Amino acid sequence: MAAEVLEKLRQAILDYDAEGAARWANKAVEEKVDPIEAVNALTEAIRVVGDGFGKGELWLPDLVGAATAMKSAMPIIEKEILRTGKKRETLGNVVLGTVYGDIHDIGKNMVGSLLTANGFTVYDVGINITAAEFVEAVKKYQPDILAMSALMQMTAYEQVTVVEALKKEGIRDRVKIMVGGGAITQQFADMIGADGYEPSAPGAVSLAKKLMGIM
Repeated sequence: MAAEVLEKLRQAILDYDAEGAARWANKAVEEKVDPIEAVNALTEAIRVVGDGFGKGELWLPDLVGAATAMKSAMPIIEKEILRTGKKRETLGNVVLGTVYGDIHDIGKNMVGSLLTANGFTVYDVGINITAAEFVEAVKKYQPDILAMSALMQMTAYEQVTVVEALKKEGIRDRVKIMVGGGAITQQFADMIGADGYEPSAPGAVSLAKKLMGIM
C-alpha cells in the first residue's frame, strides 16, 4: 500500500493536481507511510518538472502548477515529520516570504518548491510579511538563508526595512540574505546589502547552494 500511496503522491505533482496531492498526503499519514519517503516522492516529482523547465521542455504554467500542488501537500507531510520526530538530511534551512504590502506568491511558491526539491528545508512564512515577522522567523528557525520576494516597486523597499530590522536586533550577520521578484535588480540588491540576487526560480536554487558554499 505504501508504494501505491507514494506513486499517487508523486503523480499528483506531475499532474499539477493540488487537491489530489493534499488527499494523497493525508492518505500517507493515515497509512503511516514514512514521511521522509513521502517528501522524497514529492521532491523527486518537482525536480522532474524543474529540470524540464530548465531544459525548455516545460513552460512557466507547468512549474507554477507543480509548485502549487507541492505546496498543498508539504505542510501535511511536514506536520507528520514533526510529530514522529523524523529527521531528514538538508543542505540548509531557508526562511522564505513575500514582503509587507505585497500579496504575490507564485514566484515565492516556485522558489520554495524547487529549494525543497534540491534538499533544502524551507520555512515559508507566507505573503505580506512585516519586518518584525521576518525577524521573529529568523530567531525561531535560525535559518542559514533568508529569502525575500517583492514583485511591486512600491514594496521593494520593504526589503530595506527588513535588513535594517535584522541589524537593529544584532542578527544580520547570522543569516545570508537573498532577494528576488519583479521589482528587484542586482543594483538594488547591492544597495541594500543583500548577499545575493536571482530573478528566476530555478536560478534561486543555484544561488542558495552558492551562499551555502556548495558550489
